[in-house]
This record gives sequence, structure tokens and C-alpha cells, in this order.
Amino acid sequence: MARARILVADAQDTVRREVVRSLEVAGYEVEEVSSGIQAIALLHRKQYEVILADLELGGSDGLDLLRRAKELQPTVAVILMTRFGTVQAAVEAMQIGAFDFVPKPFDVQTMQMRVEKALEYRRLTYAIDYLRHTQPAIYSCDRIIGASGALQNVLGVVRKVAPSTTTVLIRGETGTGKELIASAIHHNSARANRNFVRVNCAALQENLLESELFGHEKGAFTGAHRQRVGRFEQADGGSLFLDEVADMSPHTQAKVLRVLQEQEFERLGATRTLSCDVRVIAATNRDLSAMVASGQFREDLFYRLNVVSIDMPPLRDRTEDIPELAEFFTERCAREIKTQVKGIEPAAVKLLTRYRWPGNIRELENAIERAVLLADGPFLRPQDLRLGDWMPPAIPGGHPRVVSLPATGVPLQEIEKQAITEALRMTSWVQKDAAELLGISPRVINYKIKVLDIQIPRRRRSSPQPSVEERNGTTERNRSAAGLS
Repeated sequence: MARARILVADAQDTVRREVVRSLEVAGYEVEEVSSGIQAIALLHRKQYEVILADLELGGSDGLDLLRRAKELQPTVAVILMTRFGTVQAAVEAMQIGAFDFVPKPFDVQTMQMRVEKALEYRRLTYAIDYLRHTQPAIYSCDRIIGASGALQNVLGVVRKVAPSTTTVLIRGETGTGKELIASAIHHNSARANRNFVRVNCAALQENLLESELFGHEKGAFTGAHRQRVGRFEQADGGSLFLDEVADMSPHTQAKVLRVLQEQEFERLGATRTLSCDVRVIAATNRDLSAMVASGQFREDLFYRLNVVSIDMPPLRDRTEDIPELAEFFTERCAREIKTQVKGIEPAAVKLLTRYRWPGNIRELENAIERAVLLADGPFLRPQDLRLGDWMPPAIPGGHPRVVSLPATGVPLQEIEKQAITEALRMTSWVQKDAAELLGISPRVINYKIKVLDIQIPRRRRSSPQPSVEERNGTTERNRSAAGLS
């Protein structure tokens, strides 16, 4: 992760070098100049977190440098130093925007403390500006709900990739938790104490997205009444999450590619190049490979983003996680809404696990919230969930319509095969539960699976291998049964 960049401007060589040496030992990246003119020239080319400047600088005093610094880099923290400090000078410096005012002589430990406070203030300023837009969701892997194999495979990759600075592409359907995984990657990295900044690329028009990502100068376009710091700057030293990255225009794609390659960019309307150290985590619910083939997405950017790819499983492929997720959402909603709901009835849990959840976890959360609001008792019942709102209309007899016959007709055997296959999917391929859904016995469904040649996924059929004795015993029992029949 990048070290904080500090500029020291002081005409006194002894004082300047002593301060520079102490800050470098403390782990900062430090540059030094002996005049205000040199300092302003550097500010046009480089970005700094903190500036230490003497009031008595050759060619330009510290107040001039302070004014120019706040114009060029509004978020920089400026600490002024002076041997002849006055109350008037200190008041004027604070009014212009100085972070601190330190009289000379001083010891280097005191200056280090002032620098640490300035950096912390700058981090908080960025965090507050970010929180005005959105609240980041930051979780450790251990706090993510779900014990299914599909989710654990994802978390295994997260644990391996998080400590690195590698770019990650998270793919999956809407509502599967891509942002949660991005947050986990950041939270478990060396950048965890820096900003995690999120941008939804699909939510903004092209010119607004560029301003959001790279910032803009005052007067860069109509309505740009002040300078704006972009998300790449806010995420400097931390992580930037580009959600729905497939929705970026080709022009914006080219600019993002440059940042990934060179760690440099310009604000809109600016000529000064800024540098940043940002880890990019991207997400999409679209097929980027197909978009590259059709020319809708840059191939070079795709390879830059797709260094490590994580595929989020849909909720229908991790049904064993649904009960725990439902309990979590129920408890949280009940606490926020201040209701007396304490849990979910077993019948309601079974209904939740059978539903297909096209909207994935987000749909599950919304369904639970609605149920908690409308529930009449302390436990959620199947009717409280109102999952029938998403199901086909009912037919006489109270059952939903599940078959629509084409005008040319369809073999009954094919309909039967589709119904049994769907019941098996809904019950995670447990034949006993699928038989219960269809109102038939386990023996009948077993027979139908064989006759209709329904393929059961291999991972669902795997089981411990029986011993030689068990196999011999089974063979004898089968022979006996054959003889009786």
C-alpha cells in the first residue's frame, strides 16, 4: 500500500533536513524544497497528503503557498512553521485553511504527532464525504452467512486473494451479494484501514460518471461551481469497487484502463496529472467475454479487470443457506421495525427453501421484511411470506397453474419429466422431499426417475463407499428379494 506523501518547504537547510529524516524514518514518503516557488511547481505535478511550510520562504511566503495549495489540492493538510509567530498570522492562516500552526523551535516528535493528526483528519474528511453518498458494507469472511459448499468455495478464493493488490472481477446475477464479497476482500487486505469506495457505473450518465470517478475542476462544465475530488482520489491507498462495470461507455473504459496501467489520471477540465494507488474490484451481472467478442467492451480492459475472477452462486444453488439467512433477516427486521416477531415456523422455512428466488438474496430480504411487517403473530407463517404473489394464477382446486399447453400439444411423459425434475431441483435433489411436493410416494418417484431417464447431478449422488461386508450383505438381500418376487 502507498505511503503517505509529505512535502517539506523550508529555507533553513538544517531544520528541513532534520524534519525530512525523522518523517522518512516514521515510514512516510517525503520530498523537500527550499522555496515557495519550488513547492508550487511540485503541487502542479504531484499530489500530497500533508505540506509542512515555513512562513518565511524565499520567493513566496508560507501564506502564498497555503493559498495556492488549497486551490490546487483542496484536501491537502497544511501545517505552517515560523520562528516569529504572531496571533494575527496564526488567525489569518487558519482562515485561509491551514490545518495547524507550529512555532519554532520544535522537537521532531511533536512534528510527527502533528503530521499523524493531519493525516487522520484527511482520512476522516474523505470518509465523511463518502458517507454522504453511501454507507460501505464491510464484513470479514467469518461474518458472512452461509455454510454451503458453493459459498465456501467463494470465500476460499477471497481469503487467498485479499492480502494481495490484485484486481478482482466478481461475476453473478443481480442480488447474489457481489458488493458484500468486494467488501470482504477490502476488509481482509492491508488496505482495511483506508477507504472502501463504491461507484455504481449503471446509475450515472457518461459525463456524470467521469466526474464521479476522476473529479472535476471549477468551471469544467455547466454547473461545476467548485472543484470536486473524484472517487479514485478518495480511494487512494484503499479500494475502489466498480459495480456494473459493463455499463461504462468506451470513452470511460479507456480512462479507467489508463488508471489501471499507469496509476495516473486528470480531473475533468484540468491539465495537471494526478497519481493514485488504488486497488480496483469490479463486478458485473453480464457476460463480459461475449461483450468483448461483440465489440461492446474493451478487450484490454477486460484482461486488466479479470486477473482473478470470482463467480457468485445464485441462491437457488445454495438452498441450504436459506434458513440461516431468513433467520438473520427476520431478527434484523424485527429489531429495526420494533415488532414482536421472534422467528419463522418450520412450514414457512420449508416454503422458503422450495422457492426459486429469481432475485436471489435481495429478493429473500425483501420478502422477509414484508412478512415481518404484515405478520399477526410471533412467528412467520407460510401465508405471511406471500410468495404466491410471484407464482402463476390459480386454477380450480386451489393449486397454481404450472402448465401451459401449446396448440400443437405435448406428450404427457415430457410434462411429467419436467415436473419431477423441477421438484428435485427445488428440494436440492432429495427424492423423499420431491415426492412429498408432488404428492407421490418415494418408491414411485424412484421408479419415474429411472423410466424417464432423469439425470441426477453426480455431486448429489456421492456417498461414502460401503465396506466389502456391507456390499456382500446387500447382494444377498437383493438375491433374496429377487427370489421372493
